[in-house]
Amino acid sequence: MELFEDCTVGKINLKNRIIRSATHDGLADSANEGPTDELIRKYVYLAKNNVGCIIQGYAIVSEDGRSNYPRCLGFFNPDAADCYKRLTKEVHDAGAKIVAQLAHCGRQTSSKTIGIKKIAPTAKRHLLYPDKAREMTKEDIARVENDFINSIVRAKEYGFDGAQLHLAHGYLLHDFISENGNKRKDEYGGSLQNRMRIVKEIIEGARAKAGNFPIWVKLSATDKRKKGMNIDYSVKVAKLLEEYGVDAIEVSCGSVQDGMNTMRSKRFPMDAIFAYREPLASLPRVLNRIVLAMAKLFNPLIPQPKPLEMYNFPAAVALKQAVNTDLILVGGITSLSQMQEALNAGISAVSMCRPFICEPNFAKKLKDGTSSKSSCIMCNCCGLVIEKEPVHCLMGKVKYPLKK
Repeated sequence: MELFEDCTVGKINLKNRIIRSATHDGLADSANEGPTDELIRKYVYLAKNNVGCIIQGYAIVSEDGRSNYPRCLGFFNPDAADCYKRLTKEVHDAGAKIVAQLAHCGRQTSSKTIGIKKIAPTAKRHLLYPDKAREMTKEDIARVENDFINSIVRAKEYGFDGAQLHLAHGYLLHDFISENGNKRKDEYGGSLQNRMRIVKEIIEGARAKAGNFPIWVKLSATDKRKKGMNIDYSVKVAKLLEEYGVDAIEVSCGSVQDGMNTMRSKRFPMDAIFAYREPLASLPRVLNRIVLAMAKLFNPLIPQPKPLEMYNFPAAVALKQAVNTDLILVGGITSLSQMQEALNAGISAVSMCRPFICEPNFAKKLKDGTSSKSSCIMCNCCGLVIEKEPVHCLMGKVKYPLKK
């Protein structure tokens, strides 16, 4: 397989094998939670600069699944329909395909944000979102399933080329399929088949209403949670996803609780943490500076996950050996040689987030031969800035402290 060739990935015809991985852009309309003109311009620029497919930043399917991140997209407000239709049309006119990523935050939000008690497969606290979630009733499960199904139908109606279920990074569906997040004793917990039941029922319901509309998933094949995801377990999950008729699996890793496992760097981005993450960002300015200085002293001693690049490649290869479903690799892909290595191993496409935050025209540079490696330094400041502002590249230079 070649990077720049017409291809079919997960039943979607693409002009090349380069995908912009779903990224929280922070550019939703505050009135209807649909895409703003600014977000549309951003995606059109990516499309015109040779990205083959854009996976839209995650859109929430239920009001009680809202994110703590500001201006997160939503898929439950019909008032946003025309905005989404314009988004898909303009991306298509610019030459790319677009997939809607659909999610429910589950434990990874706060009850204060959503205005009611947050829900999860099991009543359990989250390290970084400490208010305890309420265990979902079967009625809750049926309602959320219906919200996902209706969102997939909307994605088709809005002109998206496919939908991606977010089974990764600690969100609701990840918690359901993982023993770490799912301690249920009913038919939605216990065995692997039971933990996967909610995903199976969503896909079956979507197929009944949306036909063969492409359905992808994003899967954390590994995470660092106790009794969490590992490669052997994820191979079994992938086999079930293939059985359910999933068209493509994007292989990722980690959860928000894992810290910088999903987005890796040599050091924690301490300046960004103290500038953007609460409650640290709201400390009095003098105290903030003192605590930050102390944190920087200890930062070199904090072990970081390894490797820094291509870190989901072993998991993707293991899944490729087990299933015939198209696989997409994401995570620390920075160079043309790495992309070709993945394709040579049978991976259908490569997906990137941080390189496109740093260089929105990166795909064009690769095709033109003016670049073979991303300029991204993996500082991961972009992963923190989204807690306050739309995502953008800081290249390690945080404006600190923020004006309060």
